[in-house]
Amino acid sequence: MSDTSFWHPFANMASVSSNRLTITRSSGNYVFDSNDNGYLDATASLWYANVGHGRQEIVTAIAQQAEKLACYSTFGDITNEPAEELAHEIAEISPITGSKIFFGSGGGDAIETAAKLSRRYFFEIGQSERTIIVSRDGSYHGTHGFGTSMAGILPNRVGYGTLINDIAIIDRDDPRALSELALRVGSDKIAAVFVEPVVGAGGVHLPTEGYLTSIAAICMEIGALLVVDSVICGFGRLGYWFGPERFGVVPDMITFAKGITSGYIPLGGVVISPKISDPFFNDSGATFRHGPTYAGHPIACAAGIANLKILKSENLIPNGELLETDLSMALMASSDSPIVTEVRSGLGLLGAIEISSDFQSRFPSALGEIQGAMRRRGVLVRPLVTSIAVSPPLTITKSEIELIGNTFIEALKEVVSAPR
Repeated sequence: MSDTSFWHPFANMASVSSNRLTITRSSGNYVFDSNDNGYLDATASLWYANVGHGRQEIVTAIAQQAEKLACYSTFGDITNEPAEELAHEIAEISPITGSKIFFGSGGGDAIETAAKLSRRYFFEIGQSERTIIVSRDGSYHGTHGFGTSMAGILPNRVGYGTLINDIAIIDRDDPRALSELALRVGSDKIAAVFVEPVVGAGGVHLPTEGYLTSIAAICMEIGALLVVDSVICGFGRLGYWFGPERFGVVPDMITFAKGITSGYIPLGGVVISPKISDPFFNDSGATFRHGPTYAGHPIACAAGIANLKILKSENLIPNGELLETDLSMALMASSDSPIVTEVRSGLGLLGAIEISSDFQSRFPSALGEIQGAMRRRGVLVRPLVTSIAVSPPLTITKSEIELIGNTFIEALKEVVSAPR
C-alpha cells in the first residue's frame, strides 16, 4: 500500500512510493536530502539547473515581482513589463533575426505551440494540405498531445491510442530518410520537421556529421518548416544560447524551456521567424487562437530575466563547450567496464554510458542498481532507456567532473561484482 498521495511522473509507483529520496535543500552544484546527506547534481536536476542551485538573485527577482504584480493574463491586448523585457532579450540573443517570442509554461507547451503554429501558418498562406509533422526515432518532445504523438521513444506512445494524426517518425541518423518520406507522402504534405540537436531523453545520441545542416537543406528544398527543439540544448548546454547555433543552422522556429529560468520556476516558449509571424502581425486579421493560461507570467519572466543576467555576467554559456572534453574523458574512463558497450559524449555538457543489452536482459534492474550505487556515493545520475545519463550544471568544476567519472567506475565495479 502506498504511503504517499503524490503520483510521481515517469515512475513505477508500486516501487517508488515506499522508497523515495526527499530533497529538502540545495546549494551550488549540490542538493541535500532529509537526513542532510549531500549529492552532486550530475544531471542539473532534469537538464535545467544551468546556473546551479540557491541563486539569491533569482529568488529575489521572484519575490520582488510577486510583491509588485504576482499574476495577470496576457490574453488579448494585456501585457506586463517582465514579459515584454524577457521577450525582447530572447529575440536579441536568438539566431533568428526579427523573431517573435510566444511564451508558455514549459517545453511541452512550446512543442504544442510550434506544432499547431506550423499547421496554422500553412493554412493562412493557402497551403492547408501541409499537415504532416515529422519527428525522429528516439526523440522526446514532451508529453502533451502533439509531443506524445511525435515521441520517438515507443513506450511513451503505448496505450494512448491515436492522439494526433498525420505524424511521421523517421530514422534518427540518416537525413535521406526525410527525402524518402517526402517522395512517399508528397513534399507538399509536410508542414514541419522537429529535430533535437542532440537526442536527449532518448539516450543522449549525438548527431551524425552534417546531420542538422542536411536536414535544414532538405526542409528548404521541400518547403517544410524546420523546428529545432532546443529545450534541453539551449542556454549553454552546447556552449551557445540555442542548440542550432552550434551547427550554424538558422531554423524557422526554436522551442525552449528548462535553462531559460534554470528551473527556478516553470517557463518555456517558442522563438518564431518573421516568415511565420508576419501573417499574424500584419493587417490580415489572422488570429492564432492558442495560448496557455500562464503565457507571459510576470513572476516566471522575472526569473528568466534574472537567470539571463547570471548567464551573461558570469560568462557561463561557453562552458557547455569548454568543459565537454573534460566530461567526455571522465565518462570514457568507464569504457573498459565489461558491461559498458558505448560512451556517448563530446558534444556539449551532457553524455551517457550505454549498458550491455545482454547484462540488462539477465538483470533487468541493472540501470537502477547503477543509479543506486552512484547515489550511495553522493552523485545523482539518471537512467535513460538503456543507458545512464549526466548533464551537470554549467557551474560544474573540473574536480567535480572528475568525481562523476570516478564514481561511475566504482559503481560499475560494484554492480558487476554483486552476488546474484
